[in-house]
Amino acid sequence: MGVTTFTEEINSPITPIRLFKALIMDSKSLIPKLLPQFVENVVLLQGDGGAGSIEQVNFTKGNPFEFVKHRIDELDKENMVCKYTMIEGDPLGQNLDFISYEIKIEESKINIGGCICKMTTNYHGIGDFFAKEEDIKDGKDSAMGIYKTVETYLIQNPNLYA
Repeated sequence: MGVTTFTEEINSPITPIRLFKALIMDSKSLIPKLLPQFVENVVLLQGDGGAGSIEQVNFTKGNPFEFVKHRIDELDKENMVCKYTMIEGDPLGQNLDFISYEIKIEESKINIGGCICKMTTNYHGIGDFFAKEEDIKDGKDSAMGIYKTVETYLIQNPNLYA
């Protein structure tokens, strides 16, 4: 099994706790609200939303994907870390077994009052398949679009998630 890892660090003017609450803790209700043209809903299939839970993201009609299922592997509210794995869904295609993600939000030492969002994505290929950047460009662009939409929403609504 080939594993390809991509990392991204994004500086944000949002405080770490606000971004974590919106992007991670309230994503099930916030993402469909902010992106109704793409995400129909997020349904908790198993668990209470913490580690071991499984959720399904259902996309709206006309999108290239119907759904994805994520398993929450770790949810550390104190250290603002979330690890989860895409275990089922169209984006896996024929070449990927699963995709694991880690999001860590830290206080910025440069942008006082802001944060750094560190994202690591591991693509676990089937057989000797290794994902290349061009293979995952759409998924990476989609994740960045969600992030930027949430960040903009928080900038426009400074009292939310305080």
